Amino acid sequence: MMVPFGEWMPDQPGATGAITDAKNVVPQANGYGPLPQVEEWSDSASENLNAVASARSPTGVLKLFAGGATKLFSLDPTDKSMDNVSKTGNYTTPDRQRWRFAQFGSRVIAANGGARVQGFLLDSSTLFADLAADAPKSRYVTVVRDFVVCGYDNGSTIYPNRVQWSALGDETNWTPAATTQADYQDIPDAGDVRGLTGGEYGLVFMERGVVRMSYSGSPLVFQFDTIATGQGCLEPNSIIKYAGISYFLSEDGFYVCDGQSIKSISTEKVDRWFFNDLDIARTYSMSVAVEPLRNLIVWSYPSVDSVQKVIIYNFNLNKWSYGEANIDYIASSTAIASATTAGYTLEGLDIFGSIDSLPASLDSYTWTGGQLLMTGVKGAKIVAFSGDPATGVIGTPDLSINGMPSVCTLVRPVVDNGSGSIQILSRKLLSTFPQYPTTTYTANSDNRISVRSGGNYHRIALTPTGSDWKTAIGVDVTLVPQGVR
Repeated sequence: MMVPFGEWMPDQPGATGAITDAKNVVPQANGYGPLPQVEEWSDSASENLNAVASARSPTGVLKLFAGGATKLFSLDPTDKSMDNVSKTGNYTTPDRQRWRFAQFGSRVIAANGGARVQGFLLDSSTLFADLAADAPKSRYVTVVRDFVVCGYDNGSTIYPNRVQWSALGDETNWTPAATTQADYQDIPDAGDVRGLTGGEYGLVFMERGVVRMSYSGSPLVFQFDTIATGQGCLEPNSIIKYAGISYFLSEDGFYVCDGQSIKSISTEKVDRWFFNDLDIARTYSMSVAVEPLRNLIVWSYPSVDSVQKVIIYNFNLNKWSYGEANIDYIASSTAIASATTAGYTLEGLDIFGSIDSLPASLDSYTWTGGQLLMTGVKGAKIVAFSGDPATGVIGTPDLSINGMPSVCTLVRPVVDNGSGSIQILSRKLLSTFPQYPTTTYTANSDNRISVRSGGNYHRIALTPTGSDWKTAIGVDVTLVPQGVR
């Protein structure tokens, strides 16, 4: 029988037809593709990093920035060094906070909740500086229409429920005035601000609600409408927006918001599995990125077994997978491709040592620039998901012949541009804990795996093989009825 790799839904029993594992792979229309391993893209900064972002000016200046507890850095594309571009005196980042970046015209804006919001002009600045003498000390920053918008004011008087915005078209003016439209709004009934997303309208993610801010002009400037009451954002570092849709983690799972309402994308699929695996005391170490080429939203999170993992959502297919990622923080960036490779000839790639040590193959889209890539940080270095495929595992549903005794005698991996090895688990009753034996079987030159495993129910865990395998589609399994006495 051909067993296609369908949808991974760990909240459902394997006997329902849901595949039982999808580790270190990404969802595709038919089956699953490889998850690249993480590789280093920079030398070490002078301290561990907690964020990374890229920006391009209207004149084409492209830079990659990163932040640590006390400094801001810029990647030097000529030698991969991390240059300190902090303002004089550096910074103090509050405990469990990290830098957040936004771009307003030619200026990169950075906020960490400890310093006044920082600014860096891409075409001319050499160091970051306070955006203005009266700019807020906010945790969160975004851009809504022609305003820079900040959330959670951590100044001398803390306003955790405050949203504040700059003057119209002027990110350096924060003095409230009807003529400039700079102002602020305290949202009284939903707890602390947990994050912001921008665009034509803004979304304010609160502890107990989601609020839309819509531009209305003077005298109010922005109108605030609650679109979700009682249910808000669990973790600020889970929020991301792509193609007009905002994604975030709430107390009962993952949600999307289109500016009008919120909707679950994980109910009865991965919610129970995720919260059982999440180290809830360390949710502050979560992060999130978008990988648009493969339609992925990827959350990095701390697991209860002390491994940093990723849970992966294909937003076009509404399918999930997960993996293990040796990173501290994940992000989306264009400059990881362009800033580190701009203008290089083959000889210019010598900064990587040799062709064998390049972070990606020469035919990879990584070198073309302009693409959003999954990047991140590990310790004091910037990294990117640009390596060889990680070791993946995809588990079949429970297979049987009407629940009667049978023997699995043959397995053939169906892997585009590759093959595979398997482990097989056979059991008599579904009540028996599904523990795979340690024996691994590898396909021969004819792509056949001969086995003999008896039971009423069988699971097969496939590890795709081949340095350039593309899609693990399924397995072809032979089950033979077994007589009973």
